[in-house]
Amino acid sequence: MKKTLLTLALAVATVSVMAQGSVNFTTVSGSLLRSPVYGPELGNQTLSKSGNNATGIPQGAQVYTGSLLAGSGYTAQLWAAAGAGQAEGSLVAALGATTSFRTGTAAGFVANITGVLTGVPLDAPSATLQLRVWDNQGGTITSWGQALTAFAFSGKSTLFTVNSIGGNLNPPPFLEGIQSFNIYAVPEPGTFVLAGLAAASLLIFRRRK
Repeated sequence: MKKTLLTLALAVATVSVMAQGSVNFTTVSGSLLRSPVYGPELGNQTLSKSGNNATGIPQGAQVYTGSLLAGSGYTAQLWAAAGAGQAEGSLVAALGATTSFRTGTAAGFVANITGVLTGVPLDAPSATLQLRVWDNQGGTITSWGQALTAFAFSGKSTLFTVNSIGGNLNPPPFLEGIQSFNIYAVPEPGTFVLAGLAAASLLIFRRRK
């Protein structure tokens, strides 16, 4: 009896995973899209940037000085919610849409996989997506939440909508609408406190003069 229940539970879990919609998790594809992810800005590692540059597809006006991300030291994960125009707070981490980065001449682009979107039904008309990336520090940081807690270099794309999600009828669509961005250093709370104290001290000093 126990074996039967266990088999049934596994079958239900498998169906549940398979019932999620899918996308073509890539950030470059011929003339369709070209949106690499960059490292921290030179001279200002706390600066967050987003938007395609002059070589992006579609073309943009952003300028990045950081290096293109490359290799397994960085984790890229899609977050998603069913429907267009959803709020960022409603997005869920897609456990079936996590990958790393390519190297060499393909640096900056994620290693292509078919991404399974948690919480987005098969053949959904649309979904709101966001790409989040972090320095996994040798594989020790395995989630976005851990990256934020550890103040690791991290960054995220602007929200974008993908239509005709993959399933039984639709093939996995490309991530049209995704734009480049960079990862950056998030200062620890103590840094803000010290900066505030320094500013207050300077203001008091100026008033006394």
